[in-house]
Amino acid sequence: ACDLMNQGILALVSSIGCTSAGSLQSLADAMHIPHLFIQRSTAGTPRSGCGLTRSNRNDDYTLSVRPPVYLNDVILRVVTEYAWQKFIVFYDSDYDIRGIQEFLDKVSQQGMDVALQKVENNINKMITGLFATMRIEELNRYRDTLRRAILIMNPSTAKSFLTEVVETNLVAFDCHWIIINEEINDVDVQELVRRSIGRLTIIRQTFPVPQNISQRCFRGNHRISSSLCDPKDPFSQSMEISNLYIYDTVLLLANAFHKKLEDRKWHSMASLTCIRKNSKPWQGGRSMLETIKKGGVNGLTGELEFAENGGNPNVHFEILGTNYGEDLGRGIRKLGCWNPVTGLNGSLTDRKLENNMRGVVLRVVTVLEEPFVMVSENVLGKPKKYQGFSIDVLEALATYLGFKYEIYVAPDHKYGSPQDDGSWNGLIGELVFKRADIGISALTITPDRENVVDFTTRYMDYSVGVLLRKAEKTVDMFACLAPFDLSLWACIAGTVLLVGLLVYLLNWLNPPRLQMGSMTSTTLYNSMWFVYGSFVQQGGEVPYTTLATRLMMGAWWLFALIVISSYTANLAAFLTITRIENSIQSLQDLSRQTDIPYGTVLDSAVYEHVRVKGMNPFERDSMYSQMWRMINRSNGSENNVLESTAGIQKVKYGNYAFVWDAAVLEYVAINDAECSFYTVGNTVADRGYGIALQHGSPYRDVFSQRILELQQNGDMDVLKHKWWPKNGQCDLYSSVDTKQKGGALDIKSFAGVFCILAAGIVLSCFIAMLETWWNKRKGSRVPSKEDDKEIDLEHLHRRVNSLCTDDDSPHKQFSTSSIDLTPLDIDTLPTRQALEQISDFRNTHITTTTFIPEQIQTLSRTLSAKAASGFSFGSVPEHRTGPFRHRAPNGGFFRSPIKTMSSIPYQPTPTLGLNIGSDPDRGTSI
Repeated sequence: ACDLMNQGILALVSSIGCTSAGSLQSLADAMHIPHLFIQRSTAGTPRSGCGLTRSNRNDDYTLSVRPPVYLNDVILRVVTEYAWQKFIVFYDSDYDIRGIQEFLDKVSQQGMDVALQKVENNINKMITGLFATMRIEELNRYRDTLRRAILIMNPSTAKSFLTEVVETNLVAFDCHWIIINEEINDVDVQELVRRSIGRLTIIRQTFPVPQNISQRCFRGNHRISSSLCDPKDPFSQSMEISNLYIYDTVLLLANAFHKKLEDRKWHSMASLTCIRKNSKPWQGGRSMLETIKKGGVNGLTGELEFAENGGNPNVHFEILGTNYGEDLGRGIRKLGCWNPVTGLNGSLTDRKLENNMRGVVLRVVTVLEEPFVMVSENVLGKPKKYQGFSIDVLEALATYLGFKYEIYVAPDHKYGSPQDDGSWNGLIGELVFKRADIGISALTITPDRENVVDFTTRYMDYSVGVLLRKAEKTVDMFACLAPFDLSLWACIAGTVLLVGLLVYLLNWLNPPRLQMGSMTSTTLYNSMWFVYGSFVQQGGEVPYTTLATRLMMGAWWLFALIVISSYTANLAAFLTITRIENSIQSLQDLSRQTDIPYGTVLDSAVYEHVRVKGMNPFERDSMYSQMWRMINRSNGSENNVLESTAGIQKVKYGNYAFVWDAAVLEYVAINDAECSFYTVGNTVADRGYGIALQHGSPYRDVFSQRILELQQNGDMDVLKHKWWPKNGQCDLYSSVDTKQKGGALDIKSFAGVFCILAAGIVLSCFIAMLETWWNKRKGSRVPSKEDDKEIDLEHLHRRVNSLCTDDDSPHKQFSTSSIDLTPLDIDTLPTRQALEQISDFRNTHITTTTFIPEQIQTLSRTLSAKAASGFSFGSVPEHRTGPFRHRAPNGGFFRSPIKTMSSIPYQPTPTLGLNIGSDPDRGTSI
């Protein structure tokens, strides 16, 4: 500059940095040389304010050609418009961070969280160092910070930085970055958009272009080269803004010099020596400075003029932006402009996130869980179709907002849990590593998950429940005995025996008077039989005529009436109502018992919930500690399962209780074909189901707002009733398998009755065989005279036929084992000879109790005729008749349907003069 002054100059034009600008300002002010300063940044890095001192305007000969640095104002306005509360500022090594000090102070006063990071020249090394030094949790938080970022760097560095962070998966399509630099041309804009994902906003300085294409290259009488005035020319695109201002500055000085010549106020060029201490300034400096300040030019940068403070007030910023998306090379559009006079002109709000998201395709990760997400159609070669409550909610959001989605199942079929290295697996891991945009299923909102992903507002309440198998109705073959306890049955049986014995003793002490022809007796066997028959209301035939016996039987009959009535009523209740109740009706009941093992899905949210509360020494409720001891047996491998479906099957086919989401368990219990499940759980919902998104996703607020609208207008309740109907086919809360309608009793209820009948039949057959064997064995022996042999009709018929056969002997000799015919009395016998002849016959004790009327008449006639031929009875003028009671062929008594009096005629024999009518031993009766 001193060398130029020695040669002689009218003005000094400089395009340098702020450090050298201060020195030139001092020199120009001392020498009174007009100094037109064009601030230049290093390698296209955004400018910082130089801070030139302007204490005395009369001694200030420096004019700033480039407008002041308005980056602080522009950034603050844009960030406020976007409503950012947390972001990071990246700047390159050539940028002076003091240039945005004013901006940092203002955002700090507004409560914004701002971080600063310098970008090194070796960007790849910097990113690699981040992965090497940061833990997974720290890296996830860093990813969250990168969602909102401001880049203050030259275009070349910005391109490289965008490429590295995208390729290393540090950012996803939900990020929003702002790049601000005056030195960004159209080529740089297109390249930045191509390399970025998510939303990108670019702020750059722009210059007005004449609408008339023919006038673009003419500035008054001056014609500009076409390579400079054409904005589409590659040369003009590659020119730095500072060079454009140099061009306009030279043009401005040429106009000022021309004006001086026209006004004839030209001053000789200054030939100064700035090295000497006593050198004088240029005398024409002030006049030349005023001419320059009053002049102006319309050049490549628009209107170039100076204000009173010596600065250029004309500056315009253009704000370009893209919408959210993951496709590279998206189009960019102008969102607005900014200038110091009018401020922001335009709206920066992305309208697609407010009312619609048409054209946006979201990648949705899920985990199959009935009834939230289920596969509805799986055709080979075609994408799977899904259905469920969560799918219905997602479809409602997609219909309202207009986006499309693609669903895939998490590779490990898990919801996700933190690993030893700090990473996450399952559905949450897909969101953390930016492989999915949305996660939806029976996903609960937990603090650990909130640290790595974002959740919408809950769309359904959540509580922990327990799935148990209903108590099955056991096959009790002796259900007929269920109304009475075993001890009561024993008492009743003892009472029957006791009363039968008492009745026998009372009759033995005071024998009753039996009617003529009565065939019953008051034996112990008959007494027992009578008491049992009256107890089962079948009656009896033993006549008990004494007062004591009747009093006892009256009390016994009253006792039997009450017992039988109570038994009948209680039996009906037992056959229609199953009285099997399960003792587990709450989580507290489950934790107190150890007979039924229980568990949950390993490493799930329920598992972690029980673990945290069970291991917390300050937890007041001991329920969780008891549950954790059961669930954590053998380090959780004994009672826990890997998937919820395995837990449900374990409950159905084993002695097991499954602790899981109450909503899932209720759906399983409602739709079970056999209605074999019931659920218990907490009635208070402490958490909820939500839609998971990537940390800092722009869709969170939009989704949450729409979910609240669905809940407010009742659409969410309609979706709930679709999958959890109020009137289901199964009872969720009953621990027994009950029928809604009465049904017919099955064979199981009466199997015991048939068993008793079968036992009676078998026992009777055995007794009959035993009696037959005993009778045959006893019949082979010769009975004593006191034996009263009862024989059946066939036996009597055989004996009578042998008696009535033609025999030469005068009479048939009967042994003591022969038949005794009673009670036919022989009144008189004619002679002692005749009496002696039948003495053997009289002593044979022929006894019979039953004859069919026709048989008895035939047999009596035959017997009388044969007997008369062998011995004579004497004259019997009349027939003696007696009552006869018929006997069944099997020996049992029965009443004859036709009661007739059978007559047995007696043939007269010569009278012996003996009156034996009063001799009781001399008689024969049939």
